Order: sequence, then C-alpha cells, then structure tokens
Amino acid sequence: MSVHLISAEQAMAQLQQFDAILDARSEGEHDEDHLPGAQSWPSLNNEERIRVGTLYKQVNPFEAQKVGAALVAKNIARHIETHVMDKPKNWQPLVYCWRGGKRSNSLALILGQIGFKVHLIEGGYKAFRKAVMADTPLQAQRLQFKVLCGPTGSGKTRLLQALAQEGAQVLDLEAIACHRSSVLGLIPGTAQPTQKAFDTQVWDALRHFSADKPVFVEAESKKVGNLTVPAELMVAMRASPCLRVDLTLDNRVNLLLEDYAFFTEDRALFADRLERLTALRGKAVVQGWQERIERGEMREVVTELLSGHYDPGYETSTGNNFVHYAQAPQVTPASHSMADMLLMAKTLVQTQ
Repeated sequence: MSVHLISAEQAMAQLQQFDAILDARSEGEHDEDHLPGAQSWPSLNNEERIRVGTLYKQVNPFEAQKVGAALVAKNIARHIETHVMDKPKNWQPLVYCWRGGKRSNSLALILGQIGFKVHLIEGGYKAFRKAVMADTPLQAQRLQFKVLCGPTGSGKTRLLQALAQEGAQVLDLEAIACHRSSVLGLIPGTAQPTQKAFDTQVWDALRHFSADKPVFVEAESKKVGNLTVPAELMVAMRASPCLRVDLTLDNRVNLLLEDYAFFTEDRALFADRLERLTALRGKAVVQGWQERIERGEMREVVTELLSGHYDPGYETSTGNNFVHYAQAPQVTPASHSMADMLLMAKTLVQTQ
C-alpha cells in the first residue's frame, strides 16, 4: 500500500504537483466548497449520507457502519471503473474528505493497494479550510495592490478585464462573487457562491500572483452582494495606491445600459430591485422611477440614479475608506467601449 499522510499546509503548497485532487465527500459538500480543481468522487452521495446518518442516530452505529461500508465499496468500485482504468502506474492523486476519516481513507486504501502513490490530507477539508483562513492574510500582505476607484458606471470592471487581457495581474472580486456589488448588482440566473467557496477562490487567486508586479483590483465595500471580502484583504486594499477612473455622464449611462441590458428586457425586475432603495430615497421618489420604467424611460431613470443616488457622497465615502484616494491620478478612457479600455490598459501596463 502506498498512502502518504500530509498536512493541509503541505497540500496547499503542492496542489499543482498532484495528477488529480479527489473529494470523497458528498456532492452537496463538494458544491459548498472544495479544494481548487478538486473532482467530486463521493464515497457516499447526498441521499446515502442521510440514510447512513439516520441509521446511526435511530438504530445504532454498528448497523450504520455495515450499510455505509457496502455503499462506500460500491461507489469506489464505480469510480475506479469509470475514472481509473486508463491511469498509468505513476498517477498520483490527492484525496480528502471532511475530517480525513473513513470516506477518504477507504478511497485512498483501495487506490494505494492498486499500486498508486496516494496522498491523504490529515484533517481533511476542515483542516484545509482552517489553513486557507490563516494563509489569506499572509497572501494579502505580501502583494502590492493598485485600486481602481471611480463612481458607478465609470468602467472600473471593464478596465479590469482589459488589464487582464493585456497581461496585468488582476483580482476581480465581483467576477468571483458573481455579483456587481450594488443594490442592482445581481446577475439573473447566476447564484452567488457560498462564503466558504468565495474565500477559497480569493485565496487561490492571491497565491498565484507575483509580488514583483502590482495587482489591479476594484474598490469594493466590505461586502459584494451577500459575500464578505476577507478582512485582511480589505485592509491591504484600503491602504494601497488608487487610480481614479473617469468617464463622462453620457458614457456612464451608455455603459450601464449595456451591462444591465437584462433590466431593459425585464422592466419588472428593474422596478423590483429599486424597491430596496425606498428607505434611502423615499417611497415617492422610487415610485416615480418605477412609473418611468414602465413607460420605457430607462435612460432617464439610469441618469437620475447616477446623479441623484450613486454620485452624492461618493467622494467623501471613498476618501474616508481609501487612504490614498485624494492623491489618485486620473485615468480617463476616451469612451466606455472595450476598445478604448484596452488602449488605456495598455498604457497602464507599460507604466506600472
């Protein structure tokens, strides 16, 4: 048998060295969060896990273990038949479950007995999660950030995407969070990841960045939709140099109408989202916006949202939260188009 126990920290440092990362937990546990690149190889699926757990509580552990063993053996056999038959002898997988217990041990034991060199995370996903939370502050502290600031619609996200295309290091928190980070920032049909998955993906992005070049990131509040940005990352961002992205109001409106085209297609959705502004703007103002949306006056409503809701207080709020905002150089793309954003990105990359 060739099974090697390694710590979560060792696994994190060596992730790229394994030929496969195998998650022996149920598919539900995998969906909540998993190691970067992990494949779901459940030893017990969602229904089986509930069945065994119910037996454990309502009958006794011995009966539960017999049923569980039969199910685990059947599932591991299927994984081997489906995924392992074409693997060479030097194939080296990393295996884990929730706490590094029976589910991952069973899979690792069989793979090891076949002749593969298997690595097993001691403490399982729980230990990995703890290690990620401890390492994220260290990753944030070793990097240098450049923070893109600017009012709503100024093109910060487009400029980030352009910077990535030009080869710059980019941390796109909104892309990871599947949310545009405002009351209107939901993406229809796209659920946000869990907080655990968000934390893991942010850590995974940070660890790949070089400390020799800046990491461009958009100015965010502490939350992106329902998800909380790691506190130490927020501290690092708020203490970093800023760039102020400026566009004309007309360009900003055009950009938002393009990026939020689904609101034009579903006016009821737009009107419903605006309900969340009632406490801030008042019932009469919001109802006025909703009536204008119903009449198709989308451009006028977006213009008023910018000038009457988003823009007031932006300078003060950003200045209070980002230490170097007052000294931020202006970045002024010729328009909101991606072509002009790419030209601006090219300039920024050349001067970074």
